[in-house]
Amino acid sequence: MKNIIQFFVSNEDHTYTAEGVNIPIVTEGKTFEELKTNILDAVKLFFKGEDATLLGFGPTPSILTSFELPANLHGSNA
Repeated sequence: MKNIIQFFVSNEDHTYTAEGVNIPIVTEGKTFEELKTNILDAVKLFFKGEDATLLGFGPTPSILTSFELPANLHGSNA
């Protein structure tokens, strides 16, 4: 049983997008705070009326987001 709902967060064209890694949810927001609210709302909607354990999750799963940061590995400013 999974106890963590995972999201990968990216930022493109001034919009944050969260894609569920182990749950079929995609949501976005103009700010990270808006994205956080939208993730929580989307997860609540996904589980509304459902038994989390029947979907493979523990009764109170946590939400984990990971955010990719561009790495300047070559010392270039481009």
